[in-house]
Amino acid sequence: MVNIGQIHQTKSLKQFVYSVLQGGVWAALLWPCLLSLGVPLECKDEQGSITRCASISQEKLLDRVIQHAELIYRVSEESCTLFEEMFVPIPMRSQRNQAGYTCATKAFPIPGSKSEIQQISDKWLLHSVLMLVQSWIEPLVYLQTTLDRYDDAPDTLLNKTKLVSEKLLSLEQGVVVLIRKMLDEGMLTTSYYEQGVAPYDMQSEVLESVPRDYTLLSCFKKDAHKMETFLKLLKCRQTDKYSCFLY
Repeated sequence: MVNIGQIHQTKSLKQFVYSVLQGGVWAALLWPCLLSLGVPLECKDEQGSITRCASISQEKLLDRVIQHAELIYRVSEESCTLFEEMFVPIPMRSQRNQAGYTCATKAFPIPGSKSEIQQISDKWLLHSVLMLVQSWIEPLVYLQTTLDRYDDAPDTLLNKTKLVSEKLLSLEQGVVVLIRKMLDEGMLTTSYYEQGVAPYDMQSEVLESVPRDYTLLSCFKKDAHKMETFLKLLKCRQTDKYSCFLY
C-alpha cells in the first residue's frame, strides 16, 4: 500500500531537486527536441483547410512526419520516466511490472506482432498511424488538465505534456496529407477516427489519479513507438521494399 505520510514528507525535497533540474540539466536534455522543432509540420491555413503541406513533396513530407513521430516518442519516454520518479512508489511500479497492464487501443484493429506488421500494406500502415494519433488527442488534453491538479507537478512535466499534445495535432495533419498524396484519398479529413481511448473522471482525487495517469502515460509511450515504427517501415519500403525488417 502507498504510505501517504512518506509521500508528503518527501514533497519538499523532490520539489527542490526538480526545480534544480528544470535549469541547465533539463535544457540540455530538451536540446535535441528543440532542434527537431526547426522543421514545422503545420499544414492548416487560416481557414482551417489542410493546404500548406500540399506543395511539399511526398518524400520530404514523410521525412517531416517521421521527425515529428520521433520527437513525440522521445518526449513521451521522458514524461513517463519523470512521472514515475515523482509520483509512483517503487512497490506500485513492481506490482504493475509483474501484473502487466492493458491499453485501451489494444482493441483497435492494428497489427501487433512483427510478422503481422511486415505483411500489411502501405495503406494500412498509414491508416493505423492515423487511428493511433487521433485516438490519443483527447486523452492528452485530459492529461494536461489532471496534471495541473498535482500540487508538486514540475513545470517540465507539464510543458512536455503540452508539447506532445501540440505535436500530435501537427502529426495528424501531416499524416492526413500524406494519405492523400500516397493513396489518392482526397476526401479524408482530420478527426476521421472518432473513437477515443476512454472517458475520464475529472473529479477523482489525486491519489486515485496516479495509477490511472501512470497507465495512460505508459500506454501512450507504447503507441507512440508504434507510430514511429510504422512510419519508418513505410519510409524504408519507398527505397528498398525487400530489405525492410523490424528489430
